Amino acid sequence: MLEQCEGSHAVAHAVALCRPEVICAYPISPQTHIVEGLGEMVKSGVLEPCEFINVESEFAAMSVAIGASAAGARAYTATASQGLLFMAEAVYNASGLGLPIVMTVANRAIGAPINIWNDHTDSMAMRDAGWIQLFAESNQEALDLHVQAFRIAEELSLPVMVCMDGFILTHAFERVDLPEQAQVDRFLPRYTPRQVLDPNEPVSIGAMVGPEAFTEVRYLAHAKQLQALQLMPLVAGEFRQVFGRDAGGLISSYRTQDAETIVVALGSVLGTIKDTVDELRDSGLRIGALGITSFRPFPIAALRAALIHASRIVVVEKCFAVGIGGIVSRDVRMAFRDRPLTFLDLDWGIVNRVLERERTTRRSGPVAEGVLRDIGMVASRIG
Repeated sequence: MLEQCEGSHAVAHAVALCRPEVICAYPISPQTHIVEGLGEMVKSGVLEPCEFINVESEFAAMSVAIGASAAGARAYTATASQGLLFMAEAVYNASGLGLPIVMTVANRAIGAPINIWNDHTDSMAMRDAGWIQLFAESNQEALDLHVQAFRIAEELSLPVMVCMDGFILTHAFERVDLPEQAQVDRFLPRYTPRQVLDPNEPVSIGAMVGPEAFTEVRYLAHAKQLQALQLMPLVAGEFRQVFGRDAGGLISSYRTQDAETIVVALGSVLGTIKDTVDELRDSGLRIGALGITSFRPFPIAALRAALIHASRIVVVEKCFAVGIGGIVSRDVRMAFRDRPLTFLDLDWGIVNRVLERERTTRRSGPVAEGVLRDIGMVASRIG
């Protein structure tokens, strides 16, 4: 159904169609309209069963999401700017625990100086926190990425951060195609958690892991990100079949096939870049644009393949790393080094056992707990 609406309204509508069971919210511009919209839907009974929890801070919002997800509920929250930094400790805990929380980040600059407008400093500050990070170019893509985010998060048992440019998208009115509930239900199955607190099958979520297994647990977190690189294009393909439009995946290319110059960027600025590409093409310049949808995990192989024939690569940054420079450009350079990571002194037997358990058992349990049981640090065993 086509509707002219605010970006925040479109996202709230998409999240509601995903049938979250717990929404925890603390208002901070420019994401406030999203959780306000969801709160109205819960209060009116349009979105049920769902518990909408007003919390006292962003840290509390993520903490409630962690508890809800650990108890087996489909959990959602949203934040921006300093709010994301305030919940940083809990953001790391969510990914370390492998909980499939979905969070919208309405990207906004970090002070000081005080600045409520858009850049990507907030999300980039959390780029190594272990979350999948997806960046939306338009309000339609923001809507579509949220529907895919729940599917990806729950398949991998990993949190997903959907990033949309504050004000530029959140407060902009555009025509979007709002899905029907039946379409979303067809694409997003009922939530079956990979790990859950269950008195009949007791486990420790948040087990303490010492030097005997810490490296293996951290590697397994990295392995999940690598799995996401394989899963996201498949999810995007299924999304196309159900909804009839392209969205998601790892990268998006625009007029790059014969381009000598390719401009790389994330987020809403891609729309302006594409218009400029069209104008420059009309004047005879062979130029194209490449959007990075998945910033974490970073799509090194896909990026290299898309840029390999370009003689000039321009990266448009919306975040500046003081003391070194651009963040995205540094990662783009890595795509051309072709130096695979090597992990030394890992117990591959333990790692492979966990990976096999996750492949064969839906209720595979918490990764850290599973590793500790495998090495005999916990009395009982999984699977």
